[in-house]
Amino acid sequence: MAPPKEHIATRTQHPSTSDLWETAPCPVIVVDRAGTVVDLNPAAGSLLDRAVPGGALTAAAPAWLTRAHGQTAAVPAARPAGDDPVPAARRPAFRGRIGARSFEAHPVPHRNGDVVWWLVDDTGRRLAEDDLATERKRTDFLAEASNTLLASLNTDRCMQVTAQLASRHLADAAVVVLPASGRKLPVAYAVEGGAAVRATVTADPAQVPGLSEALQGFPPVPSRWIDPASLPDWLIPEGFGGTVGSAAVTPLPGHGVPAGVLVLLRGAGSAEFNESEEVFARLFAARAGAALSAARLYAEQSGITRTLMRDLLPPSLNRVNGVEFAGGYRPAAAQDRVGGDFYDVHPGSTSEDASLAVLGDVCGKGLEAAVLTGKIRNTLQALTPMGGDHERMLRLLNGALLNSHHTRFATLVLASVRREASRVRLRLTSAGHPAPLVIRNDGRVEEVDTRGTLVGALPRIEARTVETDLLPGETCLLYTDGVTEARGGPLGDELFGEERLMRAVSECAGMPGTAVVERVQMLASQWLHDGRHDDMALVAITAPPSTHLSAVDGHTRGRYTA
Repeated sequence: MAPPKEHIATRTQHPSTSDLWETAPCPVIVVDRAGTVVDLNPAAGSLLDRAVPGGALTAAAPAWLTRAHGQTAAVPAARPAGDDPVPAARRPAFRGRIGARSFEAHPVPHRNGDVVWWLVDDTGRRLAEDDLATERKRTDFLAEASNTLLASLNTDRCMQVTAQLASRHLADAAVVVLPASGRKLPVAYAVEGGAAVRATVTADPAQVPGLSEALQGFPPVPSRWIDPASLPDWLIPEGFGGTVGSAAVTPLPGHGVPAGVLVLLRGAGSAEFNESEEVFARLFAARAGAALSAARLYAEQSGITRTLMRDLLPPSLNRVNGVEFAGGYRPAAAQDRVGGDFYDVHPGSTSEDASLAVLGDVCGKGLEAAVLTGKIRNTLQALTPMGGDHERMLRLLNGALLNSHHTRFATLVLASVRREASRVRLRLTSAGHPAPLVIRNDGRVEEVDTRGTLVGALPRIEARTVETDLLPGETCLLYTDGVTEARGGPLGDELFGEERLMRAVSECAGMPGTAVVERVQMLASQWLHDGRHDDMALVAITAPPSTHLSAVDGHTRGRYTA
């Protein structure tokens, strides 16, 4: 629409001003205090095609600009142009959209109370700011997700956390699917605002486009290729309202093998997944996949460790063929369950045959010592048929250790134990090990005089076997040097020592074997406080207290009962 003649006349009176007006770098519109358009440059005319001099601003401009002018015009009239008390840099700017673009409207007071509105296009800057804010939110989310996912090495927990985080930040609902175990798929469902639910379903992954491929580690299928109507019911979480409008299937990459699949769902009323959101979902999936893979690997290794540990842990001891056995073990490090000290009791095939008790100490501690411990225990178990010949057993064991790749050695004490009436007969052989102690009923402590060379170090070994008897209530204690070499005391640098051990066990006369073991362990622990120590192992062999019964007929020999 052409401007009125009066306006044209005004323009022609100031040719220099008109030139500047035409070349203004942005749309400019002059509005009086009543909201009437006074003047505008061609750029403003192109932007606001309904704005004409003399027309109302409300008829040509968006509501946000009209409100801004009302707020600005309500301020008392400013001083003449050039005498504005408010610097331009401190004047408020108003923001809004005109069509598909974003603008900042900067007011400048003019004469007679008019306001000159400079409309600066900030669409590019606004988009950049929005993108930057989005990236900051995504970065914060990924950092939070990494910390949350790595906080647990439990597979079910990782599945639930993955589904819950995805439903809160990426979609209206999320489903985590792990590789099938047989015909069953482990899944976790989460709907926005709700808790994750773990379940197992019997389903065919091929029913979902891209799911079976993603479970094998293939790249994700673009969401636009997936028909939401084709999704099976088992993939829709309970509590998901309405119909699925779009779906995205993203693999969860693991350590060398796929960890599973993340399925994102949005309702029909939500926007479809765009390329940027799919890329972001893959970034999240990479972190979730790493956490799930680590959790599964930890679970597998824990299972293997538990299986192997069952054979390495010292056994629980009790009565065998009428003889009481008690054992105690404390590894050098609290985090270790096994170490270089060990003990075993191999029962005789009948009650008349001797049982074989073994206590040993492998050089070193920790896992490497535990591995050699397991080998020695298995070898000795295989040699139990010749348990009556300790020297031969030790020679065969020595040869087996010398022929292995291990460079460690071990000390041992073997005890053949047989109940004869009320007594317990012992045959004891030491191979470089501390001598066993016998606790008599009167409190005396005898050191059994058996000695020998350690095994696994020299081509030939020597050993001396000693026999002794235990009366009812008496105990033979086998122990490793971790007890006597426990360093502690008031200053923390004194050994527990053999003398202190003998005084301690002399006070245990007549006590059950279990009480003797517990007493020594307690005293050694008190001596150590929290100091470092070697592995400690103890085995107590006790002749059960018995009562002598007189002959029933007065003539035959009486018998003992335990």
